[in-house]
Amino acid sequence: MELFFDFLRFERRYSPHTVLSYQTDMRQFSAYLKATYELEDPAQADHTLIRSWVVTLMQQQMDPRTVNRKIACLRSYYKFLLRTGVVSKNPMLRIKSPKVAKKLPDFVPEDSLNGLLNSFAFPPTFVGSRDQLVLELLYGTGIRLSELIGIKHEDLSLSGKTVRVTGKGNKQRIVPLNPSLIIVLERYIAQKQVEFGAADNARGPLLVTEKLEPLYEKLVYRTVKHYLSQITTASSQQHPHVLRHSFATHLLSKGADLNAIKELLGHANLAATQVYTHLSIDKLKSVFEKAHPKA
Repeated sequence: MELFFDFLRFERRYSPHTVLSYQTDMRQFSAYLKATYELEDPAQADHTLIRSWVVTLMQQQMDPRTVNRKIACLRSYYKFLLRTGVVSKNPMLRIKSPKVAKKLPDFVPEDSLNGLLNSFAFPPTFVGSRDQLVLELLYGTGIRLSELIGIKHEDLSLSGKTVRVTGKGNKQRIVPLNPSLIIVLERYIAQKQVEFGAADNARGPLLVTEKLEPLYEKLVYRTVKHYLSQITTASSQQHPHVLRHSFATHLLSKGADLNAIKELLGHANLAATQVYTHLSIDKLKSVFEKAHPKA
């Protein structure tokens, strides 16, 4: 399994977060095989043993999306074993994924978010300016959490009003920065220079902790939850990814082209972006009623 994890890290270039998820899934699967069938090596499992694990997960009322993620992990694992000659048959070919009900992504209403970002008095400290920049970047660009904490100073072009981010599969893209976000960025960089000195603004991670360490996921989660709880009581609307959903939804409701949103979000195909069209059905109805001669 360790060779498999190295393959994910160094050949597939999966993010540390994704590798950790795969490690968790594989260890759960291994523990199940050992406890239920006294089988020490997952490479020896056939499709009946794998299917029994999937059935057990479903009987535990686990979300089908989570089960499908674990199945995807096993698919990658057995493909790796097949490729390296450890197994001669892929047992995952006989495993079907459970059906998943379509779930629309949560988003925060535009007025509520603008009220928070435009009117909230962030503390006049380094941490306050950093927290504001975290929110502004996530909502103002639609980037992922991993892309946010991966931004380095050299990725910024304030004169060109763009930032280069590294997404899934180590793919890079250029994302535009709006004028209000540029102001927040410049304020944060100036505050960071006062706090740590000019040399730390030339290279290295853009977003850091009070100890000049790179910003990490749990801190971003806590930060976003703290501020979004000021405008919504729904826990499903208090995490970093909801700002990405809000970015896409609000762009679409303003009439932005779906292909342009796809490029901004860094989606591999249009199908991943089309989910946001369902969120804007009221806006689409309004446009239809105003524009169609028979409406």
